[in-house]
Amino acid sequence: MEPGTVRIAVDLLGGDEAPDVVVDGALRAFGADPDLCFLLVGPAEVADELIAALPSAERDRVAARPVRDAVTVSGHSAAIVRSENTIQAAVAAVREGTADAVVSAGATGATVTAAVLGFGRWPGVRRPALVATLPALGGPVVLLDVGGSLEARPATLARHAVLGAAFAAVTHEVRRPRVGLLSIGTESGKGDRTRRAADPALAGQALPADARYVGLVEGYDVAFGSRADVVVTDGFTGNILLKGIEGAYAMAGGPPAGGGAPRAAVLLGVAGAVVVCHGAARDDDVASGIALAAHLHRRRTIPAMSALLADSTVTGRAPDREVPA
Repeated sequence: MEPGTVRIAVDLLGGDEAPDVVVDGALRAFGADPDLCFLLVGPAEVADELIAALPSAERDRVAARPVRDAVTVSGHSAAIVRSENTIQAAVAAVREGTADAVVSAGATGATVTAAVLGFGRWPGVRRPALVATLPALGGPVVLLDVGGSLEARPATLARHAVLGAAFAAVTHEVRRPRVGLLSIGTESGKGDRTRRAADPALAGQALPADARYVGLVEGYDVAFGSRADVVVTDGFTGNILLKGIEGAYAMAGGPPAGGGAPRAAVLLGVAGAVVVCHGAARDDDVASGIALAAHLHRRRTIPAMSALLADSTVTGRAPDREVPA
């Protein structure tokens, strides 16, 4: 366990089984980390239930911000602006300095919108990306996007390659990360129109941390990890791949050594630490997401990535190239 006090704003109403699994997951995380503090964002009675379950000597590590409304999966992003809800309030707490990171298993679109509005985007980032780390046979593989932006233009994929390379270097200490673009084959020209345009865009994109673009990669390269440390794709395909691998691990009796397919992802491209858990998260998934958020803060991942990108030559916007169908 890494040392250092960290304050996590927990969205009590995020997720399909909220608030029960969120409360149980928060209790698990709290018991595992003596330096963890919570700001519980949600109905007062739910926060009171969690606090009552703690030893009296530990209750000073927990505060509450009463909020009764959550944004549903079908909720419009404008609702995040018009009225206070749990994810908006959690983001505001980090922006104000009351908390260090946000954890939510709520609607992904609402979480991304609240983070963009509350924190602002990094220079050159139009669409933030959700990044997950998979335990491949050859070492950890960073996969993005896994649901932040369902449709991506070539320029977005090129920008996500930059974010993924920086994340691999800062979080996993990968030297000269190898970056690949997910497609249906490794030969030049393979894939749909977006991939065929993105391939040369990534080849000409400057990358941080001495990262290098290795070209097109296939789905099994994500599981093996021998060709790329970072795999870039759109959020629609990435989310399907992530859940497919998750299901395959379950059928095979477990993942390779080093952990399972993550049910929590980090939002990259905004000026704040945000962890998004699987909507169908169980209590152990919520606890894992909270631990991930604490790890991000203790390693200063977000400011370290921001500094790395600011010091590099990758702040420009990659061109949107089009190729014939």
